[in-house]
Amino acid sequence: MSDFDEQMMARALELAGRGLGRVEPNPAVGAVVTSGETVVGEGYHQFFGGPHAEVNALAAAGERARGATMYVTLEPCCHYGKTPPCTDAVIRAGIARVVVAMQDPFEKVAGRGLALLREAGIQVDLGLCEKSAMKLNAPYLKLHLRGLPFFTAKWAMTLDGKIATESGDSTWISSAASREIVHRMRDRADAVMIGVRTAVRDDPLLTCRLDGGRSPRRIVVDSKARLPLASRLVATVQEAPLWVACGRSAPPERVQALAEAGCRVISLPERADHVDLTALARTLAREPLTNVLAEGGAELFGSLFEAQLVDRVMVFVAPKLLGGKNAPTAVLGVGFPSVSEAWTVRDLSVTRIGEDVLVEGDVSYGEEVSA
Repeated sequence: MSDFDEQMMARALELAGRGLGRVEPNPAVGAVVTSGETVVGEGYHQFFGGPHAEVNALAAAGERARGATMYVTLEPCCHYGKTPPCTDAVIRAGIARVVVAMQDPFEKVAGRGLALLREAGIQVDLGLCEKSAMKLNAPYLKLHLRGLPFFTAKWAMTLDGKIATESGDSTWISSAASREIVHRMRDRADAVMIGVRTAVRDDPLLTCRLDGGRSPRRIVVDSKARLPLASRLVATVQEAPLWVACGRSAPPERVQALAEAGCRVISLPERADHVDLTALARTLAREPLTNVLAEGGAELFGSLFEAQLVDRVMVFVAPKLLGGKNAPTAVLGVGFPSVSEAWTVRDLSVTRIGEDVLVEGDVSYGEEVSA
């Protein structure tokens, strides 16, 4: 494929990214229609239940779509869902060639959309910028291929690896600029998750404070239903949903009190006297939730990593030194006896955020997992 093809697919991927946080559990998709080397239409999937990227791009192109090329970041759908099949719209518009970044793993599509386009005499080219398309929709892929949400673990720490002082004070390790990025992350997430110790110690809100932002579902992992009814989380259940994931051994009176306060209480099996996080993840996937932002604390992080559920880390490192033998670090749990056994983070990126540094990467557990 040509350099022009790559440029157009890059543009389609850029458009697709605009839908993140608004289209889930659908994938983020972008499309560009060209006549020769002239762009005649663009579109992206803007919100769940709304027109898909292909339909928006074709509407923008109008009659200029006949004989044109369409670049689309995901295989066009071929089934009736919230909207009619995109394959029908592409065929009716008279598109001559469709360049697709990646095949859709959804069982009702999974290659059938491409086959229908080819049967209609349309030239179909698959695989351009596939790696970028897969990264963009990694949560969607994990949901459909493994039946689990995509987990991002986010924390802020000092240069000496501390997430709080020995007394538990963590306000504020990172800068205001870093915290704004966290609110953008919440705006895009389906849910934000913390452990009950963090909920009790910090009494957070976990809402998105951006103008026009969307607050995600808030999930507290609380095996014994200890979350105080007077907490700010419970007090704001009408502003943003609050789910409490409890073990089946949680005191029934505490579970009932949380439910009566407006919380959704999820009763789950336990492992070693803690909520079974894999069971919780599968429960969230059935909602379906695709993106879960885990914000701590260290015990929850340790358990999520040990269950091999975390897919990505986002670590804000502040130019501060706290010291303290008992000051907490970000990830607890059992740990490893040797460095050679450690999980690794790959595809690293490092970004300056004012005086802070943001380190991002994908977690590798050493082998493919099938939790």
